Amino acid sequence: MNQAHYTYMLASRPRGAIYVGTAQNLLEVVEEHKANLVEGLTSLYAIHLLVYFERFDKAGPALLRTRMLKQLHRHDKIALIQRHNPDWRDLYEDLLHDMRHAEAATV
Repeated sequence: MNQAHYTYMLASRPRGAIYVGTAQNLLEVVEEHKANLVEGLTSLYAIHLLVYFERFDKAGPALLRTRMLKQLHRHDKIALIQRHNPDWRDLYEDLLHDMRHAEAATV
């Protein structure tokens, strides 16, 4: 079974500081950010809200998309988030629920 790869954006608050990253285990990485286990911008500015993510089947496309998102101007990142998540909800709980449901379905 192939491991999924994710490109994601975290925010400190709506229209606040934004962090763009890539991960294989998105839940684990977001949990680390939320617990301030990742040193740097995310812990310094409390960038803990998962506001956007994309899933890929392979690492290459996820890394390319992450690089592209990092090159976007701030207003373009905000527009992308607002297009998919207009209320800037923390998508972590939704993702956690979906992944648990998927795991239960495969048992």
